[in-house]
Amino acid sequence: MTKIQELNFGCFFDRELHMIDEKSNTKFWKYPLFFVLLIWLVYWVEVTFGFNFAHFGIRPLKFTGLKGILFSPWIHSGIEHLYHNTIPLFVLSSALAFFYRDHFWKVIIVGILGTGIITWLIGRPSFHIGASGLIYVLASFLFFKGIIAFHFRLIAISLSVVFYYGSMIWYLFPVEDGVSWEGHLSGAIIGVLLAFFVQIKVDKSPKYEWQKDDFDENSDLFMSHFDENGKFIPNRFDQIIEDNIIYEYHYKPTEEE
Repeated sequence: MTKIQELNFGCFFDRELHMIDEKSNTKFWKYPLFFVLLIWLVYWVEVTFGFNFAHFGIRPLKFTGLKGILFSPWIHSGIEHLYHNTIPLFVLSSALAFFYRDHFWKVIIVGILGTGIITWLIGRPSFHIGASGLIYVLASFLFFKGIIAFHFRLIAISLSVVFYYGSMIWYLFPVEDGVSWEGHLSGAIIGVLLAFFVQIKVDKSPKYEWQKDDFDENSDLFMSHFDENGKFIPNRFDQIIEDNIIYEYHYKPTEEE
């Protein structure tokens, strides 16, 4: 009989959607906090009452292992595994809730289901548990969506993900025993797909006058400082104003006249 080994997920819309209005989303952290409390609650129940929920993880290519698609993100093998997943889960899900409020549940639900299904198809014959698959969904989505949207705020999030979590890329490969790189890879794939298929409407940045399509440099006062060769003429602006002034004289006769 083959010994079943626990594998951790890591040790450490066709509808038009609108980008979040930060001022109206002051409680963006409540769902990320709920996720963190949930994974700690599950672990507390295991430790306190002597349970082992590992068999609720994803068991690839086994019909009974399908239940792990829903349950595996909330189960962890130990305090270290739980600790390493807590901070990135909270930070990345908070970024998703803050900048992509309208897409939050779509990314979370599709991310969990999609990651679980792919892991069930490609994973090794072991129980795959942990929130790292979802974390990879979030990191992948936030990075690629910011690049695709090409909005300065979302690009800043993409760069932040690279700066803080860029080393996660190594765990897409089988570099460490006992780590479910299949779950990481599955999450990254789902995150990329969501980044392409989730449609958002990004508010256009305000344009300067010279960036507008109907800009006419011949009628622009600032451009009038330059001659036909591009040479700056300091006093030309005052001269143009002077030349454009129209003087009107009105004669009013006196009473004597």
